[in-house]
Amino acid sequence: MVPLHHYLILSAILFCIGLYGLFTRRSAIGILLSLEIMLNSANINFAAFSKFVTPENPIGQIFVIFTIGVSAAAAVVGLAIIVAIYRNYKTIFVDEIDIMKW
Repeated sequence: MVPLHHYLILSAILFCIGLYGLFTRRSAIGILLSLEIMLNSANINFAAFSKFVTPENPIGQIFVIFTIGVSAAAAVVGLAIIVAIYRNYKTIFVDEIDIMKW
């Protein structure tokens, strides 16, 4: 059986990769992918703690399914916003979009 700290290390590595991608990407789609990686690392934590802390209570797995649904809905809304911005500005690079500037 794989110990808990292996799951936590994997989750921390994925979170750091997502955080690095969030800060270094110029493309809005790359930023959304980095956010999804960070959310998946949190899901690994939820499932691992649910398995090791309360194996008879599947509340962690239920919460993982809920967060997957919420992150899928957020990705759909984010992609819709990106498509709408692309139609107006013909770019998806976040440093070239000045829609909120006066």
